[in-house]
Amino acid sequence: MNSRVNDFYILFVVAGVSVALDQWTKWWVRENIAFGGQWLPEWIAWLYPYARFVHWYNSGAAFGMFQNGNLVFTILAFIVIGAIVYYYPRMEENDRTLRLAMGLQLGGAVGNLIDRLMMGKVTDFISIGAFPVFNIADASISVGVAILLLGVWLKEREEKLKAAMAVVDPAKEG
Repeated sequence: MNSRVNDFYILFVVAGVSVALDQWTKWWVRENIAFGGQWLPEWIAWLYPYARFVHWYNSGAAFGMFQNGNLVFTILAFIVIGAIVYYYPRMEENDRTLRLAMGLQLGGAVGNLIDRLMMGKVTDFISIGAFPVFNIADASISVGVAILLLGVWLKEREEKLKAAMAVVDPAKEG
C-alpha cells in the first residue's frame, strides 16, 4: 500500500473509531435517558453525585460554552476538518503523536458536526462534578489537543538536547 494512502488510512481509522463511539453513545443516551434526566449504573452508584450520565443538548462549543452559536460552530467544524485533511499529508511521516492528535481532533469535529447537521444541536451526556456536561467528541478533541501539546513539547525538548549535544564536541576538548 502506498505510504500516503497508509497515512490517511491511520487518520481515518482513528477518526472513525472516535466518531463511531461518539455517535453510538449519543444514540444510546437519546434512547434510554429522558431529556434532562440522569442515570448511573448500580455497580458505580458510589460515584453519584460526582459522576453520572445525563441527557442534555448544547447549541454552542465544547463543554457548553458560547450557547446558540450552532451555525458558527457548524462552519468552524467544516474549516477545521478541511484544515486537518489538507495539513495531514504535509506532516513528517514519523510524527506519530501529531498524527494521533489530528485523528482524534478530526473524529471529535466530525462527531459533533453530525449532531449539528442532523439535529441542530449536540447531545452531551457525561457529567463529572461541577465540570460542564460533555460527550465523546468533546473528549476526543480535548485529548487530541493535549497529545498535540505534549508532542510539540517533547519534540522541542529533543531538538534542544540535540543542539546542546552538537555544541559539546568531545573531539575538540582536551
